[in-house]
Amino acid sequence: MHKTLIIFDVDGTLVYSDKLDSQCFADTYQTLYKRKFPSIDWRRYPHVTDHTIFNTVIHEHFGRRAEQEEIDHFQNHFVDLLRQNRIDRPEAFLQIPNARETILKLLEDEQFVVGIGTGGWHRPACLKLEHVGIPVEPLFISAADGKDTREAITEDVIQQAAAVHTIFHRIVYVGDAEWDVVTTRNLSMNFIGIRRDGDKEVLHRAGATTVLQDFSNQALFLRAIQTATPPINMPTAELFS
Repeated sequence: MHKTLIIFDVDGTLVYSDKLDSQCFADTYQTLYKRKFPSIDWRRYPHVTDHTIFNTVIHEHFGRRAEQEEIDHFQNHFVDLLRQNRIDRPEAFLQIPNARETILKLLEDEQFVVGIGTGGWHRPACLKLEHVGIPVEPLFISAADGKDTREAITEDVIQQAAAVHTIFHRIVYVGDAEWDVVTTRNLSMNFIGIRRDGDKEVLHRAGATTVLQDFSNQALFLRAIQTATPPINMPTAELFS
């Protein structure tokens, strides 16, 4: 059987917190290092991955890269804060409409293989997914642990899945941000954009050709899997303007 691999981003694509999780990252840094975190506008960093963001800020403040023990220590505090916020305000950390149901439907269908390719670290990503009832065990997951770029993360998902399923008839990435468009264009990979607030033009301007608001219309999403194409080339100066 020809199988299709579908790789999902996490933040903004399957779950959302209206930047509360991003603020947790900054708050954790400021608590541990007593320095102001530069920005939670991830576009200012060389690559939008937790690994690169954390190392960039450490280098800016201390002129060095972070040690693995230091990263682990930061993650422990970061995950604790994410978990506590979900206990205190569970209504603020929600799934994108119908995301859980869509993942479960895809997992039940033998023609689909489901992966997660996230710029976040593995532990925070799993916490976010589990909070909204998305099971992580059946998924091929690659995260930012030890990886600087989103391209490396996405390629790792493909390698994991191919080791089990060998060949894919089609590969589609589902993401919500301009950097997801850039990543999939760099990899010549089919792309479906998700924009919960309906501002689809953000991704269209970056070169995405297929953009949905959410997963509410499951039939529409399944059709998009079959018709999605790689993003078109756009002048670099226009991407994050």
